[in-house]
Amino acid sequence: MSQTLLWRSLRLCMAAAALASAGGVLAQSLPAPVEAALARAQIPRESVSFYVAPVEGRKPVRMAWQAATPMNPASVMKLVTTYAALEQLGPTYVWRTPVYLDGVVDKGAFRGTVYIKGAGDPKLVSERLWLMLGRLQGMGVKVIVGDIVIDRTAFQVNGHDPAAFDGEPFRPYNAGPDALLVNYKTQVLGFIPDLAAGVARIHYELPMGQLQSPASVLLAPQGTACGDWRTQLQADWSDPQRIQLGGRYPASCGDKNWPVALPDPNSFALKAVEGMWRNMGGQITGSVRDGVVPPGLKPAWENQSPALAEVVRDINKFSNNVMTQQVLLTMGKERLGSGSFEAGRTALSQWWQMRWPVADMPVVENGAGLSRSARISAQALGRMLQAAWASSVMPEFVSSMPISGMDGTLRRSKASANAHLKTGSLRDTNALGGYVLGNSGQRYVLVAMVNHANAGAARPVMDALVDWVAQD
Repeated sequence: MSQTLLWRSLRLCMAAAALASAGGVLAQSLPAPVEAALARAQIPRESVSFYVAPVEGRKPVRMAWQAATPMNPASVMKLVTTYAALEQLGPTYVWRTPVYLDGVVDKGAFRGTVYIKGAGDPKLVSERLWLMLGRLQGMGVKVIVGDIVIDRTAFQVNGHDPAAFDGEPFRPYNAGPDALLVNYKTQVLGFIPDLAAGVARIHYELPMGQLQSPASVLLAPQGTACGDWRTQLQADWSDPQRIQLGGRYPASCGDKNWPVALPDPNSFALKAVEGMWRNMGGQITGSVRDGVVPPGLKPAWENQSPALAEVVRDINKFSNNVMTQQVLLTMGKERLGSGSFEAGRTALSQWWQMRWPVADMPVVENGAGLSRSARISAQALGRMLQAAWASSVMPEFVSSMPISGMDGTLRRSKASANAHLKTGSLRDTNALGGYVLGNSGQRYVLVAMVNHANAGAARPVMDALVDWVAQD
């Protein structure tokens, strides 16, 4: 062999080695249990991406397969958004929702206008709305002679279409963000069979004003299987002012809850505030409407949210999409002065550029992974997880992830390993990311993504990979 050919061969070998270390297909073959699980699921190796490495970034990568290829991570993208928020806002960050009183209290009545300025609180659930309005009643106010005005100008999110993603506008996971997000823009219908009366009583988690809601629905004939009980109810959501149930409820189902994102989501906060106020025994002579707090008006009090660390735990444990979007918008508002998705993405991009190569920049879109265009490589996410392990917010970040076989979206996992992992799934996408404790005591970052028509059958693949990582 000539010297020239020899040098060419050496350069090719060096290039192959570099590709392998960067996570290319040449890195190594897949573990046998993972190969077998992929074959059973009929998922080709070309449709998956894996990255496994010790949490200490200085140690060699244990396994990389197409790890530099950007893929759709589904809800695993929430790890990027929540870690960025913990670092940029801090785990103790809270949202403050001010209430303004433009008027006077007079003999059990407030004469004037009550303003509530939404600040993006992701966890303004029904109980906390009750406490907010209870503060006013604690001042002796039973009647508002005037209006309640909701100021939602903190976020610029007009035009959200809950049907745009998959044509399912009434599914809670499609709820859009809101500066005054009440109860995740979700009503929960609770069905309780009353055999003696022949009906199922309906309990509503959140009282709603300007919305007619049936108190009960007839029971199905005795012996009717529970089956697809939601379809059997024959719900009609076409009228935003009325919930209509034309079917029957099978008594064999027992007690069931049905979370629903109601039609006309832009009016959800208005109906919720009015409904809660009246449910508490309050009266109002005017209306609950959108508006803006007058300049110079000072807040009477502020309602404080739980800390960001608690919000992040809810997001990652239960994969809450709208809470994640609230966090991304908040990053835009706090870092760049604009509560828009564009500003949120810019704030996240600036944070990423300071830490990792621009070439590895994720495409986050809404930050929640509820997207067909979101992209990140397994290698980039794995390196982020390594950095997170060494960061000051590691305890809050790691504890936010579901524990395999115990809670959150991993409570039914069949993997036997000790692991904290975030799941993600969409049509044609299945993903997993987080930390696995090896039998040796070594802890690893793990990222796995499947983008294929058979991704719905990939759970055994993920379980096999997690167990292989643990068996080090």
